[in-house]
Amino acid sequence: MSALIISTNYGTEQDELTSPLNALKSAGIAVSIASPSLDPIQTLVGDKDPGETLLPDVEMSSVDTEDFDVLVIPGGTINADNLRTDDTAVSLVKSFVAAGKTIAAICHAPWILTEAGAAAGKTLTSYPSLATDLKNAGATWNDVELQKCEELGWTLLTSRSPKDLDAFSAAVVDAAK
Repeated sequence: MSALIISTNYGTEQDELTSPLNALKSAGIAVSIASPSLDPIQTLVGDKDPGETLLPDVEMSSVDTEDFDVLVIPGGTINADNLRTDDTAVSLVKSFVAAGKTIAAICHAPWILTEAGAAAGKTLTSYPSLATDLKNAGATWNDVELQKCEELGWTLLTSRSPKDLDAFSAAVVDAAK
C-alpha cells in the first residue's frame, strides 16, 4: 500500500503534514509528498510562525493516481486556499474520487473538495469556518473529531484541526493498510 500527501510549497500547517507522514512511515507504508514544484515546502505553525521545511518527492503534475491507495491533504489556511485554486491538485482529487480511493483531509483542506465537486453527498467535518461552504456544496457537516464517510463509492476521512491529529493519523494509517 502507498499514500500520497499533497501540499503547496508554502503555508501548510506543519503538524497536519508531519503527523500523518510520520505515522504512515512508522507503519511501514510507502508515502510520497507532492507539491507544485520541487522547491522546499515551508510549513507554518498556526498559519503564521515558520515551521519545518520539507522536501517534496515529486511534482504534482507528475503524479500517477494509480501508484497510490490514499490521498492525504493537510490544512493550513494558506495551503488549502492555494490548493483549491491549483488545477493540478483539483484534478488529482477528482482522479482519486473517480478511482474509488480514500481521501483524507484535515482542517481547511476540505475546501478542495468543493472545487473538485466531491463534497456533495458526503458527510464530513473540517475547521468550523468551512462549515457553510461545505454545506452550500451539498455536504453534511458534523462537529466531530473524525468523520468517516463511505457514501458514493469512495471513502472520505476528515478531521477538524491539529487537536484531532491522533485520530486522523490513525485513520489514515488504517486506510493505507
